[in-house]
Amino acid sequence: MVIKVFLASLSGSTAIKKKQQDVVGFLEALKIDYAQLDIASNEDNRRWMRENVPGEKKPTNGIPLPPQIFNEEMYCGDYETFFEAKEDNTVYEFLGLTPPPGSKRKPAEEEEQEEGEEDRVEDNHLVSEAEDELVSEEEEEELRELEEEEEQASEED
Repeated sequence: MVIKVFLASLSGSTAIKKKQQDVVGFLEALKIDYAQLDIASNEDNRRWMRENVPGEKKPTNGIPLPPQIFNEEMYCGDYETFFEAKEDNTVYEFLGLTPPPGSKRKPAEEEEQEEGEEDRVEDNHLVSEAEDELVSEEEEEELRELEEEEEQASEED
């Protein structure tokens, strides 16, 4: 399996150049085999890329901008989806590759647990949902005790 990164060697856009460098640099850092296919100097590469980017991924003008990433014939995504995968630590899955042993990848059960727990910050302290429930139970108990004390005090009067 070869990852194909469609690039424009002669792009006038610094944003496109930076995105291309980001993708290539990250693939090199992970030691992932890839091929750079230039769409600026090779009309066949440009035509193939344009024909194989899914319609829903094409911009309104219909011409997808580089970098575009494929695993052989399978479309993986553009820079934005690559960046999301990079941020989520799911680049291997994004590329359709099996992560190597020892790679930074969260086990599925850890991810599911994290998805169910939304943390929030309270008084500069990170509070998880589990802690929040515990705090709520403690607060409720404290309120009940105060109410009981008030009732006893009012009965005594």
